[in-house]
Formats: sequence, structure tokens, C-alpha cells
Amino acid sequence: MRTIKQGDSGPAVAEIRQALVDVELLPAAATEAPPQFDAEVVRAVRAFQQSRGLTADGRVTEETWRALAAARWRLGARTLFHSVPDPLVGEDVRALQERLLEMGYDTGRADGIYGARTARALAQFQREVGLVPDGSCGPQTLHALRRLGRKVVGGRPQWLRESERLYRAGPALVGKRVVVDPGHGGTDPGVVVTDGDQRWSEAELMWDLASRLEGRLAAAGVRVHLTRGPRLATPMLDAARAHLANDLGADLFISLHVDQHPNPQAHGVATYHYGTANGVTSTVGERLAGLVQREIVARTGMRHCRTHAKTWDLLRLTRMPAVRVDVGYLTSPVDREKLTDPRFRDTVVDAILAAVQRMYYPVESDVPTGSIDVSTLRRSLAAT
Repeated sequence: MRTIKQGDSGPAVAEIRQALVDVELLPAAATEAPPQFDAEVVRAVRAFQQSRGLTADGRVTEETWRALAAARWRLGARTLFHSVPDPLVGEDVRALQERLLEMGYDTGRADGIYGARTARALAQFQREVGLVPDGSCGPQTLHALRRLGRKVVGGRPQWLRESERLYRAGPALVGKRVVVDPGHGGTDPGVVVTDGDQRWSEAELMWDLASRLEGRLAAAGVRVHLTRGPRLATPMLDAARAHLANDLGADLFISLHVDQHPNPQAHGVATYHYGTANGVTSTVGERLAGLVQREIVARTGMRHCRTHAKTWDLLRLTRMPAVRVDVGYLTSPVDREKLTDPRFRDTVVDAILAAVQRMYYPVESDVPTGSIDVSTLRRSLAAT
């Protein structure tokens, strides 16, 4: 779909206004007004985007519209079931997943997608309470879910599961599988900046950074996969990159990007993980984002733009801890001078490698930021 923005009008805007009424961000009377994308609608769209971890620009892209359509569903409004190949998506699915997680059933991440794992978890619950274990959530199953209390104590259920899986993986990097995603590519160059006869593109710089990271991780014994080569014919959607990582059974997913801003003084590094404003998050992904962010800041001296929870497809659809790193603003002269320096990119690679290693250390055995000598990781591998 085309992007709908301020100043637009017509049936698409009327549908957007109705959706905003349904999620209680516009008053009911808004549906009776002319279908104009006015300042009130912009404010409501921004509020919705912020609550869902989307880019809060007040414009309705395909991603924002999908999120709006999903948010209109409430648990109990429809029967939920596992649909192939197009799974049901909605706020009602996320509410069901959170309820099952609270009761000790493993749906994976509460991502609002009714996949096979959610269906299996619900079928297990149905079997234990004497219902037909068909993996569908209708009135009887919903009544049973609301009648019973939670089982899991001692912390958030998903946090407990993710932490346990990380602990079982052990501290060694050898054998771990990491997917590195150089952003954009092919006919999509990403951010492009020209200065005289010089031209820099996000796709080219991130391919170089990803190649360096691939070599450094491989030297530490990690099995590395790149989502694209240097000359990608057709740009990959974020969902396709996430599905590739899932099919490979990756342990971690790291996406590399740069940012841009009309103000050339905007600069710094930021890291993103899956999460929503209501507290649903990939706990291990959040930890990885924090480690990557702090290691890069400590080793490069870049401005600390912190970590942020987002519901981008790239982070929401991956089944493993995933982060997106925006390694500076290509539109900033300060950051651009660093990004175009191969030595700086090597330092960023060292920082990410150190963060990946710290991910697998038990919390009680973690080390101070910036203290890992990544060359020892390669030497320890050579000694084995």
C-alpha cells in the first residue's frame, strides 16, 4: 500500500480514522467527520506508533497499518486457530500468548502471531483441563483460561526460559550460529550521502562491516551466515531476513545499519531489540542490545543514543535474540569521518564480538565493559 500522510483524504483515511477510534486514540465522533488526515489524526497515529515500538512519524505505512489492524482485535472477539500459510495476527493473539506464558505453557515470545508453537502450547493446556486438544481458542477454552490462575512463580516466564536456554548453551563461542545482516543492498542502497565527487552508501559500508564481523566471529569458532552478498539482485524485505535466520536455526541475529537526519549535528550509535510499550520484550535480546551498545560506546567514544524497544518485523519475527545496530549517522560529518575509516569499522567489530562473548557468560561471571581482549578469543580457539 502507499503511505498515507497528513493532507490526504478519501476511503483509506476513513478506515484509518475508524481503526484509531477502535483502539481508543480518537473519540467516536471522529468517524462522523470528513475523512481528512488532519493534525488530530497525525497525533493519534504517532501515539499509536510509540505504543507499538514503531517509528513515530505520524504517517501510515504498510507496517503501521498492519499493526493498527491487529490492535483492533480483543481476546474473545473471534476464534483463534493455527492458519497456514497466513497465521492469524492480532492483539487478541498476544493476550492469549501472555496468558499461556503466565500459566507455564511455552508459546515462545508473545509476538501476536498465532503460529504452530502457540497452537501446541494451547493444545497442551486443553489436554490438561479435559478439553479437546485442537489448538483452537473458542469460548470453552477461553472460559477455562480465565478461570484458572497462573502457575509460574519466581520471575517472568519467558525470561526464565530464555535465561535457561542461554545458561545451557555454555560460555564458549565455538559452534554457536550467528546470522549477520548487512542492511539494504541491491537496488536499495539505504542512506546515501555525496560530497563533491565522493559518494557513500549504507549498503556498501554495512557490507564491509558485516564481512569484517563475519571473519572475526568465524576466527572465534562461530558459524556465521550473512543474509546477502555484496551485490544483491532483489532487495530483501525484513520479514524475509528474519525467516532466513529462523530457517538456519540461528542462536543470535545481528543487523547492521546507519541512520540519517536532516540535521547534520545528529550523531551517535543506537541499538534496538524487540519490545513493546506495555512491557512485552525479548529479555535476552534486550540484554544483547545493551551489551552491544555499551561495548561500542566504550571502544569508539561515539555518542550514546541508548537502546530502544521496537516491534519492527526484523526483530519481531526472529525466533532468536535479535538486535539492530545503527552504527552512527551517515549524514553527520563527525560520524561519517569515522564510518568511512576501516580502522573504526574494525573497532566496531571488536565491540560486537566482545558483546557476543559476554552474552554467554553467566551473569555472576560477567566482566567490565571494554575489558575483553578479543584477540585472546581467537588465540584460545587456535589452542584447542
